[in-house]
Amino acid sequence: MLSASFLYGQKGKEANYARFVDSANFYIDDSSAKALSFLDSIPKPLEKTISGRLADYYNIMALAYDYEGEYVHVYQSYILALKYGEKEKNYLIAGNACLELFANIYFAKRDTLAYVYLEKAEKYYKLDNYANGLLEIEQMRAYVKFLDGDYKASNALILTHLDAYRKVEDDAYFHVFAMYMLTANYIELGDFKNAYASFKELKSLKDNPTIVKYNYFSFEVAINLSLAQVYFSKKQLDSTEYYLSKSTKHRNFMGEGVIKDYLALNSEVYKYYGNIEQSKVYLDSLMLFEKKMFNNMVDASIQLNTPLMHAESELESERNKKYWNGVLAVFLFCMLSFLSIFYIIYYRKQKFKQKHFKDKVSDFSYLRSTNEKLTGKIHGLEEYIGSLKKDIKEISIVNDVSSQREKIKELYKELHINSSTLLDKSESHLELVNDLNIQFFNQIHKKYPQLNDSEVITCYYLFMGFKNKEIALFLNTSIRALESKRYRISKKIDYDFDKNDTTLVKHLKKTFKNTQVQ
Repeated sequence: MLSASFLYGQKGKEANYARFVDSANFYIDDSSAKALSFLDSIPKPLEKTISGRLADYYNIMALAYDYEGEYVHVYQSYILALKYGEKEKNYLIAGNACLELFANIYFAKRDTLAYVYLEKAEKYYKLDNYANGLLEIEQMRAYVKFLDGDYKASNALILTHLDAYRKVEDDAYFHVFAMYMLTANYIELGDFKNAYASFKELKSLKDNPTIVKYNYFSFEVAINLSLAQVYFSKKQLDSTEYYLSKSTKHRNFMGEGVIKDYLALNSEVYKYYGNIEQSKVYLDSLMLFEKKMFNNMVDASIQLNTPLMHAESELESERNKKYWNGVLAVFLFCMLSFLSIFYIIYYRKQKFKQKHFKDKVSDFSYLRSTNEKLTGKIHGLEEYIGSLKKDIKEISIVNDVSSQREKIKELYKELHINSSTLLDKSESHLELVNDLNIQFFNQIHKKYPQLNDSEVITCYYLFMGFKNKEIALFLNTSIRALESKRYRISKKIDYDFDKNDTTLVKHLKKTFKNTQVQ
């Protein structure tokens, strides 16, 4: 993801309020609230006060909303950044907006229509001659194939641009991410000669200062565990133990999926050696881990379902209120019509009364139009809530625990994806979770007041034990952006724990272990 300071370019002197756009851009990485305050200080209409700078304005607005966790506003701001980027021929902003829109749509819903934005991003980056942007698009295409399990296609895309990834000196993440995908793809394809060569090149980047350490070690430990699994399947136990020990060394950098595979493999290895007791220890740990993840999913589903049920009763009340408002509007319309006719017949101020009558009719038409829109929206929400009830009922009768867990997981993700459109605009995602977990949020705000709302909600999900991929999905952002956010959080509280001995997740769990959360 491109930084705000890089995306924003100087375009010469701008009149009057354009300086507020500059100020917002200066503060965006340190204080999203301050950046928003500068943007809000610009008088309307923006087309006149900051003519020619609207693409910059909405791009910075999107970044600020992303820090604040206002993801609906993030999407809307990128749409406007794209619109004005095209109009002002600010192709760098237009390309970045398209790339962000692709990530938001495709990774959240697997909607192939998102590729329209990816093609537009490529078009605008070419117009701007922005080479790194074109590389990021190609790496995005390779990552999509990697996640879909098309390892050959993923490798083909990476190898085509590998030399270019290596040459990006100011951001070696391009290089290390490419080598991680190549190594993992070769392992899956059974090509161990190339897998080891790629892994060796990945490890050569360990001390590169432009790479976040957490990102590097999370890639390395995932590859080590994959190799251990392969060698155990071949019953080459020396190699299995070697790569297992490598994985254990960096266990703190494992994601949830990697931890699950790590515990399962250790159990199988000890079982093969006949050490049943030690095998059971790992098997019990795996069962406890899966139970914990299952309970987290169930609790989260209930947590989101409760406000939805509450919303259903509120919708019923709102519908009744709107009905009687409609009746009252009709009644007022009839009365005003009668009075208008009466005035026309019996009083000389006919023109004045006619104007008064027309004004009232216009007011009524607006009320009726608003009522019809709200009625349609309420109907749609009732159908959606009814569908959720049906899904929950179907899940409750599934006997297979594994299948039931997967169904709950998918339902939870679907609820997170759609909740921003179900809730009132005045109620943000953070406010909903905060209401249900007030003790946790009070404690973290008191202990770390330097964290903004977006970083606090990220800490909450890490504390709850969610994976990077799941958190990115919940927050409608990319995995890379989430990893960068985790790094910023660690930097802000680095005086409070030693990152060489522990991780951010372990630190949060230890610090807030007595906190009751839902």
